[in-house]
Amino acid sequence: MKRYKLFYLAIVALALATGCKKDSQNGGFENDGDFTDFTGPLKSSADFPIGIAAEYGLSTTNQKYWDIVKAEAGNITFGNELKNGSIVRADGSYDFTMADNFYNLAKNAGLEVFGHTLVWHSQQRASYYNNLVGGGSTGGGATNLAINPGFETTTIGTAAEPADGWSVLNGSGQFTSVTTNTNSGSKAIQVVVPGTSPDAWRLQMITKAQIPVTAGKTYNISYYIKGTTNTSVQIEIRPYKGATADAVIYRGGKPVTTNYARVLDTYTVPADVTAIQLAFDLGSSTANTLYLDDVSIMDAAAVPPPTGPAIVAIVDNAMKSHIETVLNHYKGKIKGWDVINEPFAETGELRNNTNTPTPSGRTDIFVWQNYLGKDYAAKAFQYAKAVDPSLDLYMNDFNLESSTAKLDAFVAMAKELKAANTGITGVGTQMHMLISTPYANIISMMQKLASTGLKVKITELDMRINPGGPNPQAGFKASAYDLRLQAAMYKFVVATYLKYVPPAQRGGITIWGVDDTSSWLNSSTNVTENKLDYPLLFDKDFNKKPAYAGFKQGLLSNGQN
Repeated sequence: MKRYKLFYLAIVALALATGCKKDSQNGGFENDGDFTDFTGPLKSSADFPIGIAAEYGLSTTNQKYWDIVKAEAGNITFGNELKNGSIVRADGSYDFTMADNFYNLAKNAGLEVFGHTLVWHSQQRASYYNNLVGGGSTGGGATNLAINPGFETTTIGTAAEPADGWSVLNGSGQFTSVTTNTNSGSKAIQVVVPGTSPDAWRLQMITKAQIPVTAGKTYNISYYIKGTTNTSVQIEIRPYKGATADAVIYRGGKPVTTNYARVLDTYTVPADVTAIQLAFDLGSSTANTLYLDDVSIMDAAAVPPPTGPAIVAIVDNAMKSHIETVLNHYKGKIKGWDVINEPFAETGELRNNTNTPTPSGRTDIFVWQNYLGKDYAAKAFQYAKAVDPSLDLYMNDFNLESSTAKLDAFVAMAKELKAANTGITGVGTQMHMLISTPYANIISMMQKLASTGLKVKITELDMRINPGGPNPQAGFKASAYDLRLQAAMYKFVVATYLKYVPPAQRGGITIWGVDDTSSWLNSSTNVTENKLDYPLLFDKDFNKKPAYAGFKQGLLSNGQN
């Protein structure tokens, strides 16, 4: 009997080994599944919208690509063509030519179009909006010629260079970058005055580089300063005629009080002067501690940049104008929109210019909520609703399945917007995800999104296989088992959506792309470096992958995952 029992256990173990494999991603055993049912189209297996994101160029040049979109989906999301940077020109005017062509192509194919997106921080015509608030090089306000004027960047942070762009000539060790006693921003320069010398120049900091100026122009030179006791200081304007230094101009007796105050000076550039340096001479025979911040060198004839309420009004009006222009252009044509996209940082904080830095080389970042605060969301929905109350209006974000803090902040805002009757009708979760995403996270996300009582939409679904995830490994090729695991995860996501989102709240599922080759994850850099991923339902030859069958199984699962 023991021998037979052992033989039976061995047979069971063999069956488990052939039918199941260790799921290293989610800590258990997972059946590979039978992902061979490729009959379609997917839209016929769902009673809610199935969408695909597509690009105009590929839709008009690759017939296989466009045939799949038309066959499988009931609606289409434009990958880029309706984003701010695609339709707003440098002067703030609009060009809908490509977006209109794409809309007409979709309409003629019997596809509904979902609008993506109205208010986002990325892919904006940022040069135009920055000029409106005085942050650009032309228009909308004077340009501050001082490098690192608020001492916010301290890459080196040494005694000789306490802030980028500023050097200590005399008094090394007495100038330091601090995060307290600032006039604005997060940093200022603290200057400890020992009181051992009456010569102001013995404690001296200067702009490292020469600042180009124009002969005949008048410049306003200003700064904010305070001390622990009242005193006076001196500035130096050091002119250059080409590479030759001209006579230094000393401006002494500048007052310092115990509260920050702006000190203003003017300088008219003589003929032949091409550049200047600005130096602060802060020595004294009286001990003191000074704080310096917000240096400004500006063309006096230019309009000063707006501040405070003026900036809020400008940005609010620009956002309102953009929403109204786009929605009126497509009124009666596009019935649903992502109104605000990616409002939160990963920590659950509302985005601002600090937690949303501009990556090197990027010129398309403009963070609306940095100027408008949390109210930007309610205003955006209200402006959209005022154009057309019948519109389906969504708030959309990514990584909601991986960041609990972000998910909770997103859900809380959605409930607030709904309670305030702003016009929001739905919430979107992008789900650019990994096959390693824990199932529990996906379940929790679906439950919390459904708790809003709003429509719930999976807006940008794709699934990385490459084990490097956002830092893909070079040379990776998906195995048959990898593809089955991906299919199982696609099935799980769709089935979980059906299980936890009531039918009346199902806004639909959109897959972010058609074939693996054209996926946004396979950027030109990743292709060159052979760091490929295989995130979509069709392979490079437009053949249906196991993921297609897994997605279909999820649609037919009746919520059984």
